[in-house]
Amino acid sequence: MKNKVILVSSDQLGAGDKELGETILETFFTLLKQREEKPVAIFCMNRGVLTMTDESLISVHLRELADQGVPVLACKTCVEYYKIQDQLTSGELSSMNKFIELASKYDILTIS
Repeated sequence: MKNKVILVSSDQLGAGDKELGETILETFFTLLKQREEKPVAIFCMNRGVLTMTDESLISVHLRELADQGVPVLACKTCVEYYKIQDQLTSGELSSMNKFIELASKYDILTIS
């Protein structure tokens, strides 16, 4: 995960069954936070910002990754679109400019 930014663009992993996709995404973040090598940052956009609320089990893992020093960033436009500004329980608001800056320096691993 060294030198990688994880782009989370959905609240589930894969396009199949929603419940299965949520479970797989939770497993991904459970295993990620246990690794010694962490990503440079996690950037959530589109439905990925929904993982940063208590409605998602993934928010617990994102908080733990943030506590371990990994910046967890939310696309401000997406947060405003879904009207969840007051529901974010992990991470912080960010901008597309920040994502472009990260993408110019690091490899992007897209989770969708």
